[in-house]
Amino acid sequence: MNPAEFAKRRKQLMQMLGSEGVAILPSAPVRKRSRDVEYRYRQDSDFYYLTGFAEPESVAVFAPSRSSGEFMLFCRERDRDREIWDGHRAGPDGAVASYGADDAFPIEDIDDILPGIMESRSRVYYTMGAYADFDARITDWVRSLRKRGLAGVHTPHEFVALDHVLHDMRLYKSRAEISAMRRAARIAAAAHTRAMKTVRPGMREYELEAEFVHEFRLANAVPSYSPIIGGGANGCILHYVDNAAELTDGDLVLIDAGCEVDYYASDITRTFPVSGRFSPEQRAVYEIVLEAQHAAIDKVRPGNHWNDPHDAAVRTITQGLKKLGILSGALPKLIKDGAYREFFMHRTGHWLGIDVHDVGDYKVGEEWRLLEAGMVMTVEPGIYLAASRKVPAKFRNIGVRIEDDVLVTKAGPDVLSKGLVKEPDEIEKLMAAA
Repeated sequence: MNPAEFAKRRKQLMQMLGSEGVAILPSAPVRKRSRDVEYRYRQDSDFYYLTGFAEPESVAVFAPSRSSGEFMLFCRERDRDREIWDGHRAGPDGAVASYGADDAFPIEDIDDILPGIMESRSRVYYTMGAYADFDARITDWVRSLRKRGLAGVHTPHEFVALDHVLHDMRLYKSRAEISAMRRAARIAAAAHTRAMKTVRPGMREYELEAEFVHEFRLANAVPSYSPIIGGGANGCILHYVDNAAELTDGDLVLIDAGCEVDYYASDITRTFPVSGRFSPEQRAVYEIVLEAQHAAIDKVRPGNHWNDPHDAAVRTITQGLKKLGILSGALPKLIKDGAYREFFMHRTGHWLGIDVHDVGDYKVGEEWRLLEAGMVMTVEPGIYLAASRKVPAKFRNIGVRIEDDVLVTKAGPDVLSKGLVKEPDEIEKLMAAA
């Protein structure tokens, strides 16, 4: 991402903070996986959105109109011994030279410097509850300022949730962000295509997972979440991640897998037959879900509200379940009673961006939020017919979900993941040619 992109975001934030405000944003902590083994470090999404700085033990401070610099970065100093073990550090000088900080200090100096900056402001913008240890430090700084109140030290009198301001910014994607998300979608689509060409009866689910990891890393991307590879009945488990069962001839396999590029995520699901051909029952269920997805995507337009795509998918899926003989009754009543929820129990999508389930309110007050150009969402209806007496035997253990990433534009929906086949005939043709 071009440094100018981060500078533009900071400028927008500063305008919203005003000269009496200061925003404080800590980096994500390093997380332990087990004993002395750490997870691969991933920066806090809000922190990265404003700084592009990917190192731990850092704090970003934004103080509009501060004479000696509005954007300050507290970070680790250069340390030759630690860099031998852990890699390069930018240090305060690098924070200024490479990341656009107006001023930078060693992280160890924050207790001496930051309270003085807070003292000069009336409002502190900070997200409480994200990192308990840092919450305690904020509280200590405020307490120390209040203790000095008799000596004329000013204490900020208003605390504002930074995430409320920042997350609305993040909801609208810039050209640079959309470009990164298109690339993430292309890489994920290539991985799904690879899986369709590779799958064979007798493989294990984790073998297909390995194809995704291979494709992602070839493109210098990483998984944006734990892949779901569910064959047969496992496709009816929404968050199945064991990925260990054998893939059986005659079953479907549901794969929900996306990747992250420059911190921006893709999130794609496809369902296809392990043997390369849909059975009549599988195709019938699949075509209902596909029709529901087309109906939902068509509603991803400026001026429609957030729930319009879901309502369209619900109507199509309820009609389809009636046609299959799984539901019976009048369509309006089935929808009103939520009869479909036993077989379609999740929403039709979510915001997508730096986070897979990205930030942004779905309602404004009591009303669903109106869709606007620049928003990106997933559209992912599904039908899950787990073994049950309510499900005819021929449909049992059929789980189908189809998911794409969709950008709202003035011209209508722009499917970022449109390069990946999803029509059943196209899937069978692709698999037959492998």
